[in-house]
Amino acid sequence: MESRETERDAILRALTPVVDGIAATFGPVCEVVLHDYRRPEKSVVAVAGSVTGRTVGGAMSEIGMRVLARGGDAVDELNYVTRTGAGRLVKSSTMVLRDSTGAVFGALCVNVDVTEVDRVQGLLAALAGAAGGRAEAPVTTFGDDIDSVVDALLDDRLRRQGQTWAGLDRSRRLTLFRSLDERGVFAVRRAIEQVAARLGISRASAYSYLAQARATHETGADGTDSTVSTDDNPEGAHP
Repeated sequence: MESRETERDAILRALTPVVDGIAATFGPVCEVVLHDYRRPEKSVVAVAGSVTGRTVGGAMSEIGMRVLARGGDAVDELNYVTRTGAGRLVKSSTMVLRDSTGAVFGALCVNVDVTEVDRVQGLLAALAGAAGGRAEAPVTTFGDDIDSVVDALLDDRLRRQGQTWAGLDRSRRLTLFRSLDERGVFAVRRAIEQVAARLGISRASAYSYLAQARATHETGADGTDSTVSTDDNPEGAHP
């Protein structure tokens, strides 16, 4: 195990100058971020450029959570477009890092701010009489605080379901927890407590919903509600 950790550390050290080189090549519109997923809350180990405002010691984004959740099935995500909370249009590629056993432990991410390019392209299309709408890029929360990323994912899932937590029936509550789990939220330390606090339920109830969501996902059956705490009282719970 120690030799594997040493190998991973060596790969990250070798890629650090690559981070600076790529960013220098593409200039101020480019940001390169090197992630170590062994510490999701502080995964950024090197960064050059400032497209998303990341700093060393910052957290992964929801994209990183998704890679982490997929584990060995994770694949490179190349040339996708997203939008920052401030409205900047960003073209990105996330390249998964694996050790010699094939285990995923990090990622090298390249973000290019194409906001002005998109604006000029739209202007030229309008002048040519061929203006067409670009598919709306999804908003991605980038930041050094993992709590803000978890909050954004939770808010997005509730908004998609069109309800507050209190308005969701049991099936949709399980769907919410399953969706968060599939996006890697619960791989983050203390995320279960954060989600429970945001939803106004106990940690014990949150663990119970998560366990049921995973069980129903594996079996395809809805099961019963007998393991969900009805009074949301965390006392005596040992999840």
